[in-house]
Amino acid sequence: MKTETDYLEKRIRERFVKAFVTYHLLEDGDHVLVGLSGGKDSLCLLEMLGKRAKIDQPQFRVEAIHVRMENISYETSTDYLEHFCKDLGVPLHIVTTSFETSDKKPPCFLCSWNRRKQLFNLAQELGCNKIALGHHQDDLLHTCLMNQFYQGRFDTMPALLKMRKMPLSIIRPLCMVEEENIRRYAELRGYEKQLKLCPYETDSHRDDMRQLFEQIQQMNPEARHSLWNAIVRAGKLVDIS
Repeated sequence: MKTETDYLEKRIRERFVKAFVTYHLLEDGDHVLVGLSGGKDSLCLLEMLGKRAKIDQPQFRVEAIHVRMENISYETSTDYLEHFCKDLGVPLHIVTTSFETSDKKPPCFLCSWNRRKQLFNLAQELGCNKIALGHHQDDLLHTCLMNQFYQGRFDTMPALLKMRKMPLSIIRPLCMVEEENIRRYAELRGYEKQLKLCPYETDSHRDDMRQLFEQIQQMNPEARHSLWNAIVRAGKLVDIS
């Protein structure tokens, strides 16, 4: 008899596979570096990729990087991440860094920029051609709203982004997966929660958009599908120019 965990894993896997087939996210010979924060989204992404890498087609390799930021109270058990990766047969690289605060740029921007810098550096050192990030469908929808209200443009984070200045592509294989499915799956699978959450995670426009989107869905339960279809029709999920 199938359990709720089995059902959710199947649903997430189906959306994961549909995303990489639809947007050509994974191909034979790929060497993928996963940004592993230790949160539910990146753990789910690594689990899906690690399990998929053991299937014949397409053939690709997976490694993971966890970046520890010395001056941000944002911690994940290193032992847990090491065991998690070992169970999947995925090599884990742990990098410790920091950044200087600035009056001109918010901490979230500086922290994110420095984490990305470490991802790009290691990806090139390892000879990876793709970096996988754990953004789910809700993240893409919130970004779309944020860009409209604060930037005056209709855009979002693409499922596939080919970098122009380096031989790397950014992929988001969970782009079709709803956050609630990941949250529940993480609970059922017993993903270990982070020891401390980022102190700035609720102090941002993104959190405002999350709350706004919840209100919109209460007014119109089909809002998710409508906005997603608008993004698809506008061709915003692939950037290979």
